[in-house]
Amino acid sequence: MASSHQWLLFALGSAFFAALTAILGKLGVSEINSNFATLIRIGIILIMTLAIVAIRNEWQPISKLSGFGVGMLVLSGVATGLSWLCYYRALQLGPASKVAPIDKLSVALVILFSVVFLSETLTWKIALGGVFITAGAVLIAM
Repeated sequence: MASSHQWLLFALGSAFFAALTAILGKLGVSEINSNFATLIRIGIILIMTLAIVAIRNEWQPISKLSGFGVGMLVLSGVATGLSWLCYYRALQLGPASKVAPIDKLSVALVILFSVVFLSETLTWKIALGGVFITAGAVLIAM
């Protein structure tokens, strides 16, 4: 696959592992408090990420990091943590087959936010896809 399309391979990997996250998470929160389950998940992610950065020797000096970039990543981390806490609680309370599609309404929100905050172009295909994702999530949830 050409390097210009590597994003697609990683995006498909993300979708696959997100699906596994829903199924495995649903099984996990059936026996463990959702907040504690999130803590376990974060610990595993921390260990895995530390190992990857160490193995690939991708450490960066703190003095060379962008203050803006770090600030945005901190806010992203807060948003991720809140998302995971909500997601695991929703999985604990509801069926994975309904929780996961509602969670994927984030795709429609990303489309909206990317246009508003990142000045990305909203094409008719992207808009229509966002409408279909929203309609599908609502249909599944009803």
